[in-house]
Amino acid sequence: MDGIKMWCLTIRIKKNDTIGGKRRHVAILDLLKKSKISGATVWTGIEGYGKHGKSDLKIEGITVNMPLIIEVVDYGSKIESILPDIKKVMGGNGLVTIHEVNCL
Repeated sequence: MDGIKMWCLTIRIKKNDTIGGKRRHVAILDLLKKSKISGATVWTGIEGYGKHGKSDLKIEGITVNMPLIIEVVDYGSKIESILPDIKKVMGGNGLVTIHEVNCL
């Protein structure tokens, strides 16, 4: 089955991450909107750990600094053009992955 070849950009960060006094996920969404990316979804995880192997703090079953995943699907050229800006906003935090997808 043929589809449209696009890229999926996945960004993994923590909910409480900030940059310049702003939540990192909000800064990323602002960048995506400014760059006219078609759309993005922010997913909230319930638990996780990162490269430092630290588990999130939980208080009575509530995760305080939850993992977030920002997922973007758009044309490769548009995703590629924003990668340097994404790298700046990430500032060495989190994880960014890209893979090709077929959109039906």
